[in-house]
Amino acid sequence: MFIGLRELELHTVRFNVEIPAGEIDYDSKISQSSVLHSEGTAQLLDHALGEIRVQGDMDVTVEATCDRCLEPAIFPIESHFDLIYMPASHAKAGGEDEIDAASVEVGYYEGNGLTVKDILREVVLLALPMQLVCAEDCKGICPVCGQNRNQRDCGCQPEMADGRWSKLRDFRAEAGPRN
Repeated sequence: MFIGLRELELHTVRFNVEIPAGEIDYDSKISQSSVLHSEGTAQLLDHALGEIRVQGDMDVTVEATCDRCLEPAIFPIESHFDLIYMPASHAKAGGEDEIDAASVEVGYYEGNGLTVKDILREVVLLALPMQLVCAEDCKGICPVCGQNRNQRDCGCQPEMADGRWSKLRDFRAEAGPRN
C-alpha cells in the first residue's frame, strides 16, 4: 500500500494490512514467520514541509538465529508506533553538521509518499532487542570445541588467561567492586 502526498492533502489515510511472510526483506539474519498485521493512520502535519505522521499498532512473529547458540529462535513482536517522516531533501540540506536531538527521531522518504511495507519493516527492526537470544539462560557455544552447551556439556576447560593482564587483574581485585 502506498501513502501518497496528494491523498494526504485531502484527508487522513487509514490502513489495515495483512502482509504474508516473505514479502518484506528484513536482512539475511531475520525472517518473518507469521502474517504481519497492522492498523493505523497517516496524516500530513505540515503541507509546506511535507511532514507525515504515521501511527498505529502491529503484531508479527519473526525467526532469527540466536546470537549465543546459533540455533533458530522465535520472537513475537507487538508494537505501537508513532513516526514522523520528512522529505529526503530536508536531510541533505544539513550536510555534515551536528544533528539535533529532534531530527534523530525523524525518518525520511523520497518521492511523493511512502509505502506501508517500508514503514512496517522499520518498526519490526526497531522493536527487536539488540541481542537476539533464544532464552535468558542460553549457555551458548563452547569457545574451545564449538559444542552447543544447551544440548550437552562438553567439559572443555577455558584456556588460561593471557599472563600479561595479571597486573591489571590484581589491581582490580585490590580496588574492589565498582559502585
